[in-house]
Amino acid sequence: MLTAQDIMTREVITVKESATVRELAALLLTSNISGAPVINEAGTVIGVVTESDLIFQNKKVHMPAAFALLDAFVFLERPGKMEQELKKMAGSRVGDICSRDLVAVTPETELEELATLMAEKKIHTLPVMAEGRLVGVIGKSDIIRTIAQGM
Repeated sequence: MLTAQDIMTREVITVKESATVRELAALLLTSNISGAPVINEAGTVIGVVTESDLIFQNKKVHMPAAFALLDAFVFLERPGKMEQELKKMAGSRVGDICSRDLVAVTPETELEELATLMAEKKIHTLPVMAEGRLVGVIGKSDIIRTIAQGM
């Protein structure tokens, strides 16, 4: 059975949380990647940023669904969701727009589990961590390449 260490990219391109959104866009384009782990000044992985995060910044503002009841409005969505979206849309640094809900795998994680995580959680970039250190990254293209090579 193939594992993360068999298909991961070992030369990981990371981006600092202090980098600008413009620098991120240029990095993704020139490196031909769709996402990257985000590191803080100490070099610790704190999240992941993807092309989707950049595209999110240019979407229309979503007004939360609500209805009027007497003299009040009742919102049908989480109250802080619009505020979070506005902060992300207005972000100028990678740290403002990246996903900090870090989902990482180990080098021993099996291919089926990698694919399941990516599909079910809509993850595009999976950091591979060993003993708290970033040792690789798996993107959708790594999974597709493995399928094309006949596993």
